Amino acid sequence: MRKLQASPVFTFSAFVKIIRPGNLLLVAFAQIMTAFFLIETSRSGQPVLLDYHLYLLVTSTVILTASGYMINDYYDVKIDYVNRPKAVVIGRGMKRRMVMILHTVMNLVGILLGVLVHPKIGAITFIAAFLLWLYSNSLKRLPFIGNLTVASLTGLAIWIVGLYYQKAELLILTYALFAFFINLIREILKDIEDRNGDRKHGCRTLPIVLGFRKTKQVIFIIAFFFVAAILIVTFRLNEPLLFFYFGILSIFFCLFMFKIYKADRRSHFTELSKLSKLLMLTGILSMSFL
Repeated sequence: MRKLQASPVFTFSAFVKIIRPGNLLLVAFAQIMTAFFLIETSRSGQPVLLDYHLYLLVTSTVILTASGYMINDYYDVKIDYVNRPKAVVIGRGMKRRMVMILHTVMNLVGILLGVLVHPKIGAITFIAAFLLWLYSNSLKRLPFIGNLTVASLTGLAIWIVGLYYQKAELLILTYALFAFFINLIREILKDIEDRNGDRKHGCRTLPIVLGFRKTKQVIFIIAFFFVAAILIVTFRLNEPLLFFYFGILSIFFCLFMFKIYKADRRSHFTELSKLSKLLMLTGILSMSFL
């Protein structure tokens, strides 16, 4: 009888797959765009792209985000075997204990880099790392609380740049809100997509607690508050070009919401999750018009 081959302790391909490099690039791109177009100059008056603190902050954010993906997959491995069995790497390309070791080391490095930027940034990165662990461990299995946590941390990734440089607070808040609401909708869409595996393993996400149709209604309520918040802040900023850009973007957002209304299959929600990333990228690119 042939013996079962033991899974490797670590493979680079598994590591790359588990940290979602595409998502990490989007986070880094959003922070650098925020600094370049909305901040422009550092605390010392030099161009912000020449300030090494910016790159420490971006690296810290990227490392902590990657660590968050790893611990999320660690706790979700049984659910992922139901929802996306081909995408599972823990137990195949990497041992569970190695995931925990890397998660711990990456958290320590990410927090240390945050402290090197500023003690206040270090404290925020510590809280963010704890929330990412808590989300993966328990919050994501609760209705709406997990979605709210991840969306808040997404908005924080943009807002923390303005917090450190203490510039363009209201303008950066606009983009932080944009990132928050888009990601909140995306997280709920992912819950709808993954409801079979979540239900099997005792999760109580919105689609399981409220049902498929009522969860869609929650998304539309969030979309209403999203549009209202963006309009209020944009009017306060009195930036005609930004208002025009978000007006054009609203056309695509309405199409996105219409597709949510019509969606009724898992493949539809997979597509919508990808479209939400595209919306996020489009919103970030609008910084260049300012």
